[in-house]
Amino acid sequence: MDKKHCPCGSGKTYSACCEPIIKGKSQAPTAEALMRARYSAYAAHAIEFIAKSCIRKDGDNDIDLDETRRWSEESEWLGLTIHSTSKGGPSDDEGTVEFSALYARNGLKDEHREVARFKKVDGVWFYSEGTVSATTVVRANPKIGRNEPCPCGSGKKYKHCCGK
Repeated sequence: MDKKHCPCGSGKTYSACCEPIIKGKSQAPTAEALMRARYSAYAAHAIEFIAKSCIRKDGDNDIDLDETRRWSEESEWLGLTIHSTSKGGPSDDEGTVEFSALYARNGLKDEHREVARFKKVDGVWFYSEGTVSATTVVRANPKIGRNEPCPCGSGKKYKHCCGK
């Protein structure tokens, strides 16, 4: 992760943007700020923040921490786009942020598009729930032709090597 630029795409440095929220030195002033910090936490592999920034239901946290950590660490985080916000300002108690998170994992690029809902509890913003839209997964690299040399370096054609 490039600590010079914040992964959330704000244009600020990580230390002046999402890092203080992720490390608990400050609170997110808006639902959008929390959404940006959560995206940056995935890029920084700060899974504890992801868990702590969710509303717990019945005293439990329904996040699979191991799978979330694996997803975070195995992915290359390519960018966050905020499509819209509704409420979620400093004086609101709830808000909605529609966003897309682009990432590549296992040679495939994916777009996680979600309408996320946030609630403020005792002056602190939390992720409440979200509705994920359908996405299209594409290859991160160009497709290898059957008659091209195999990328493994064997010297054979792809169709006679790893393409079998």
